[in-house]
Amino acid sequence: MVQLQLDQRTVTTLVAEATTAPSMHNAQPWRFRFLAAERLVLLRADPDRAMPRSDPGDRALHISCGAALFNLRVAAAHASLVPRTRLLPDPRDPLLLASVQLAALSEAPQEKDLWRLHPAIRQRRTSRHPFSEEDVPERGRATLRAAAAREGATLLFPGPWHVETLLELVRDAESRDLARAEGNEELVRWTRLGSEVDTAVDGVPAYAFGPRRRDGKAPVRDFSGRRQVPDRGDADFERTPHLALLGTRGDGPRDWLMAGQALERVLLESTLLGLSTSLTSHPLEERELRLLARDPGSGIGHVQMVLRLGYGPKGPATPRRPVPDVLSFG
Repeated sequence: MVQLQLDQRTVTTLVAEATTAPSMHNAQPWRFRFLAAERLVLLRADPDRAMPRSDPGDRALHISCGAALFNLRVAAAHASLVPRTRLLPDPRDPLLLASVQLAALSEAPQEKDLWRLHPAIRQRRTSRHPFSEEDVPERGRATLRAAAAREGATLLFPGPWHVETLLELVRDAESRDLARAEGNEELVRWTRLGSEVDTAVDGVPAYAFGPRRRDGKAPVRDFSGRRQVPDRGDADFERTPHLALLGTRGDGPRDWLMAGQALERVLLESTLLGLSTSLTSHPLEERELRLLARDPGSGIGHVQMVLRLGYGPKGPATPRRPVPDVLSFG
């Protein structure tokens, strides 16, 4: 096999696919640098896109960057490259979250089936629309549990009582946000209304808010906050939302990066299964609520994300920053 030359165009394509990953409020808190001589991609956190009120420990930031890292791995495999990944490669530089050496197939074996997920990278959407009451078949659940396990995480499908507990935690989090004016600041910063929608390269645009919940229990964050959004309708959401908890044994930066990679693998597998998905970190943003989200009998040490899965509209694509804004060469 002829070794693929890693020119700027190739690397730009890989990073463009990496940045389709989900991130909290679509803040896209990542930067990439490509060192051509070493065939090395460096992934760094962008502290200017952190959320000190909603994510004071940068847990969600790390998860977002982990999801982008997984997409980079998938894109590399699709390009007949082998991504050799190191997490937190320099303890002296905490913003350097990962390094990925792009080896040729002749130099190392490719991870089995990683390339298979590539079509889902651009198909995946976050859907804040109602899903049907139809449950996810056990065969699909097994596929998603295996996907999380491949990345060192656990995916749990909670029982009815646990789902009710999670929904109560979401309502508690929503009430706290409404009660505190400062709790709305970051939501306002990262949502796009009116004329902002047409030029947005980040944040959640109004067309992606989905309808207001008229009835139902689905945990969908209302990004409009206290603001009025013209022409936004309302709808009945599912009464029995189908949730999954993604968890890790540890709860530090490395665990969060692992959780992000597991999350994206689960989301891509869900897309290939024909499932719609949305995420909620709302009950996990307050430490005391996050502890209550865990089922003591589940074996999940730390819950990192709550997923909502089902059959329904896929949701629109949300804007992305131009690759030159997030990628440098050196």
